[in-house]
Amino acid sequence: MTEGKLANPAPLGLMGFGMTTVLLNIHNAGFFPITSMILAMGLCFGGLAQLIAGIMEFKKGNTFGFTAFVSYGCFWLSLVLLILLPKMGLAEETPHGFMACYLFMWGLFTLFMYVGTLKGGKGTQFIFLSLTILFFLLTARDITGNATIGIIAGWEGILCGFSAIYVAMAEVLHEQWGRKLLPY
Repeated sequence: MTEGKLANPAPLGLMGFGMTTVLLNIHNAGFFPITSMILAMGLCFGGLAQLIAGIMEFKKGNTFGFTAFVSYGCFWLSLVLLILLPKMGLAEETPHGFMACYLFMWGLFTLFMYVGTLKGGKGTQFIFLSLTILFFLLTARDITGNATIGIIAGWEGILCGFSAIYVAMAEVLHEQWGRKLLPY
């Protein structure tokens, strides 16, 4: 049995990231509380779908895609666990100052990943730059306790998430039509 062309896993990973990011940041912007809908998306689409996309990127030899999708898939899984474990009585709730450290580390990682996008498309650059800003805004929110910074972060996160959805759909349409229908 010969192996044919592998599907492009990036749209799956970007869509999992984008949709989950939009939903979480609608919460951060103050529109609704964290519910099972956000947690389920974090586990299944933000976490699991990105892990699958990352493993597929590994198979294609794409170190950047592998690192990005597996890392952010694990981010979503760990974030859901940070919320659920205390509710299940399995761990203490993480203080805001500690969450600031967690978010800062993700911001630092994302900043370095952003540098890796500078040789790529503008859409991917925008996703990673806006995600870097989002992580640092959330860090500032948790350090200061300033709710306004959290609302600003929410709106910025909505923009970040929708940019990932746009790039995912642009890539799907490009492959489906054999030409770029949307710039990315």
